[in-house]
Amino acid sequence: MNNIKFWKPFLLGATVVGGLSLFIQAKTADSYFELSKNMEVFSNIFKELNTYYVDPIEPGKLTKVGIDAMLNDLDPYTNYITESDIEDYEFMTTGKYGGIGAALRKKEKETFIGDIYENSPAQKAGLHSGDKIISIDGKSVFDKTIDEISVLLKGSAGTKIVMKVKDAFTDAEVERIVTRGEIEVSSVPYAGFIGANNDIAYVKLTQFTQNCGRMVRTALDSLKTANPKMKSVVLDLRGNPGGLLDEAVEVCNIFIERGQLVVSTKGKDKEWDKNFNTEGGAWDTKIPLAVLVNGSSASASEIVAGTVQDLDRGIVIGSKSYGKGLVQTTRPVGFNARLKLTTAKYYTPSGRCIQAIDYSHRDENGFADKFADSLIGTFKTKNGRIVKSGGGVTPEIITNDEKLSALAGTLYSKNYFFDYATQYVKQHKSIATPSSFFLTPLEFTDFSNWLSGKDYAYKTKTEILLDSLGSAAKEDKLYEASKVELAALKTKVMHDKKQDLLKNKDEVKRILENEIAARYYYQKGRIIQNLREDEAINKSIEILGKPEQIQAMLQPKK
Repeated sequence: MNNIKFWKPFLLGATVVGGLSLFIQAKTADSYFELSKNMEVFSNIFKELNTYYVDPIEPGKLTKVGIDAMLNDLDPYTNYITESDIEDYEFMTTGKYGGIGAALRKKEKETFIGDIYENSPAQKAGLHSGDKIISIDGKSVFDKTIDEISVLLKGSAGTKIVMKVKDAFTDAEVERIVTRGEIEVSSVPYAGFIGANNDIAYVKLTQFTQNCGRMVRTALDSLKTANPKMKSVVLDLRGNPGGLLDEAVEVCNIFIERGQLVVSTKGKDKEWDKNFNTEGGAWDTKIPLAVLVNGSSASASEIVAGTVQDLDRGIVIGSKSYGKGLVQTTRPVGFNARLKLTTAKYYTPSGRCIQAIDYSHRDENGFADKFADSLIGTFKTKNGRIVKSGGGVTPEIITNDEKLSALAGTLYSKNYFFDYATQYVKQHKSIATPSSFFLTPLEFTDFSNWLSGKDYAYKTKTEILLDSLGSAAKEDKLYEASKVELAALKTKVMHDKKQDLLKNKDEVKRILENEIAARYYYQKGRIIQNLREDEAINKSIEILGKPEQIQAMLQPKK
């Protein structure tokens, strides 16, 4: 009897464990059955469509539509990559592709050469920004999309294509033989000095592609050699959408000592529970550092900014980052196609996840929203400062993101900046350096006169609201009684294009100068020219000149 009492708890425990094991096995079997059942249903529907549908179907196209619809129910980063899209995907991770090294600009049904990369096959073949593309290897490109034309332009390095273009400078139709090359778009398009004394290193990092950490380190080495008295560093991650997680760790390692946790990942599968530490020697762990971010800085950019912030290694300046704390991995699915899927969330050294949107919960309309305030956690940096999870990295110093006015947006979308820059280059063989090039008042007046008669009408927010008010009045049967007042109000707020041009002169002039500078100095010219009137850059220069203020900002508030 005593023996039975002694063994009873153990028998009960064995029963519970056994039951739990059977429950797990049953759940697993149910899961596999559901998967198998639904795959069979999908396959049967496909066969029935292929056999009996009234018109011929395209299996590849139909499969892609079905897969995309399925993935749309998850998050926007889980995508099906077809064999034909592999090259574009690999370009995002390597920065390399086979082609001519030029961007394209669309104007209605016609396509033009946009920005040309310096020393690219396009430049060597004599193509110019503003050239209208007529045909490629005898195939007309009229009314083709940019994607369709890109397919014709891309190809293995060393292969040739014949492009018929209307030359932007002579207006003559000519043929250019272009030998494709391996185009490598550098993730570090510009590195130089800023500040009155040219002792602040500035590095622009546009994407986290392979070896970008080495590129940043090499750029800083070169700047240090050029000016051994270099006092501080600005790392510009604005507009950087992210990329390779390993490279984010490498960039952090430039400023952070070996063995420091940078990011950890956690997923449903324990395979994705990992810690990523710095492994090499740092470039400099003491030099004052500012990291610039904005609403378009995402993923790997946020890992770097978040790590610098959590470890109190530097100051983050700009506007709140995008808020993408999800990790993607690609898996082969056969026939050279891949599935890019979210496998984990990442966490900065303080333990926070900066993911802003909760894709696991959607409303009745299928829309995912930001994490509720009740789910946002509070964490502490190395020095004890408070930082928050759920919604991007909030900078220590907030600056405004530049937003295009309605006028500037219209001029850009209608290619008027682009077209006038082409005309300007025809008339000027050279210009001053990007940092010192400005349009004269006479030249801006010439641009204003050139716009005369061109359609760049747009509706202000007030006009749009008045239109909505008029529509609502008609629905409520109140329009007849109020139409006189509405018409008078519309007349009062109607904008004058000439006045708008004068009111937004500084903005329009700056954008036009930037477009012109790019024609002579390429992408570097754009970046250098943009630095002249940059609020975040000015704040960086100001704060980096006050080391004691930086140290005070990196301490917890008392």
